[in-house]
Order: sequence, then structure tokens, then C-alpha cells
Amino acid sequence: MNIIEQLQWRYATKKFDDEKMLPQEKLNTLIEAFNLTATSYGLQPLKLVVVKDKKLQKELTKHSWNQQQVADASHVLVFCIENTIGEEYISKHFDNVQTIRNTSEEILNPFKKQLIDSFKNKPNEEISSWATKQAYLAMGNLLTVCAIEKIDACPMEGFIPEKYNEILNLTELGLSSVLVLPVGYRAKDDMFSDFKKVRRSIKDTVITI
Repeated sequence: MNIIEQLQWRYATKKFDDEKMLPQEKLNTLIEAFNLTATSYGLQPLKLVVVKDKKLQKELTKHSWNQQQVADASHVLVFCIENTIGEEYISKHFDNVQTIRNTSEEILNPFKKQLIDSFKNKPNEEISSWATKQAYLAMGNLLTVCAIEKIDACPMEGFIPEKYNEILNLTELGLSSVLVLPVGYRAKDDMFSDFKKVRRSIKDTVITI
């Protein structure tokens, strides 16, 4: 497998084959990749909602500017951020570090206190913006994994988060939707699949010093 060839193959799929479903092992790969995504401080202020209910997908399409990808995709991945990231959340993270790595509190506590104090002084808008950036990292990671696994995907910001939150009961779970990624397999008649990829040349996008 040549990763560059796979990245050339991928595109923002405009039309999915609504009769082709991702095998569970492919879906599991995406889920594992999401969970392994790098995040700032390792805090993982994210959750992934996997929608596979076709009725729900059709309902969500109405609040995605009627983009049919949401209805026709095998699954719709909704990237969400935690609404509350404070002392309790950060403490749970460090408890997990201690359990998995058996690191002593003496080593962990200074960094733990630093993070708690830092987040305590940040306005909610700043924390929300920070968490959303982590969601973009996760989506970028999954787009690459999709290319490697020959899974078609369409990254989307074009949806109404408040409606997604309502339909998926995200607020009750302490979450807010920020990004959407329909995944599945391209339809044979999606004309965009044959379009040449348009990118600026490397000499215009990369500076070596």
C-alpha cells in the first residue's frame, strides 16, 4: 500500500451507495483510531457518536442543509466535545494515568494541579474552542484512516449543531456536536469520484528553512 496513492484516491464523497454498509471490523477500526487520536495534554475532551439508524439519519439530513450524504451513508460519525472540563474531569484523567502506568501521585500531582488551575481560570468559550480544535485533529486522523482502509467519507461543518444535540439527546449527555463525518462507500455514479484532485503545488505550500 502506498499512502500517497491512497490519499490521492480519497475525496469528499458527494454521493454514497445507500445499499452498501461498512463491515463491523471496518467500523471498529475507525472507532479505535478515534480513541487513539492525539489530543492536547492527552485529555481527550471528545466523544464520538456513531449513528447507524436510517430513520435518524434522514431526520439529521433535514438539519444538514439537506446534504443527502447524511441519509445515504453507511454510518454517520458525530464528533462531540465535553461541555464541562474542570477539576473533576482532569482528576479522572490523572486517575486513569496512574492506573494504567502505575505512576506515583508525587510525580503526577504538580502537573495535575497546574492543569486544574489553568482550566479554572479560562472562560468557557476558550475551553470550548480548545476542545473543538481537538475534534478537528480527530477528524483529520480518521480521514487518513479512511483512505488507508478504502472507506469513503465526507467531512462536514454544514449542519445545525443545536438540532443534532436535540435529536441525539447530546445535551443530556453533557456533549455538544461540532463536526459530522458520513462514512461508507461511494456510489458508482458519483461524478466527483473521477475529478482530478486540485491542490496548490508543494513549492507553493511548503517552506524548507
